Amino acid sequence: MAAHCVHELWMRGEMSITMERALERLWRCDGATLPEWLPMRYIDWLPRAYEIALGFRSSGKGRSNIYLVLLDYRDRRREAYGVYVGMSKYSPADRFDQHKAGIRAAGSVLKRGLEVLTGPVLHLQSIRRADAARIEVELAGALAEAGLIVQGGH
Repeated sequence: MAAHCVHELWMRGEMSITMERALERLWRCDGATLPEWLPMRYIDWLPRAYEIALGFRSSGKGRSNIYLVLLDYRDRRREAYGVYVGMSKYSPADRFDQHKAGIRAAGSVLKRGLEVLTGPVLHLQSIRRADAARIEVELAGALAEAGLIVQGGH
């Protein structure tokens, strides 16, 4: 329940310092029971990512998944974080682990990947491959148009 409360405050634009403290406390106190869709760190553009991703739908069920990976640019850019957009037949968590292990890895995820951002694309799991291929490209473009640093989205 605490994760849902923190997430709701985040989506409503609560101050970043409040959110960072709440996330830190939540993960420290009860990290093992938190849902996978709650990020481990504060990202100011997460509400925009949800809003944009909700604009995409699949026409049917399938075996492909859209996933987002948080990228760390704190050493190179003014904007601290970016996002990688991908599609896979594997679960987002499994595909992230493959990237980090160097298996068919995108360089940006291998070097800068911090965590999977599950929440914005929960509705884009187990979708048709043709839809996933289209959504991957269009979602990457929409996120970039919104001002996010975007990698992937082939």
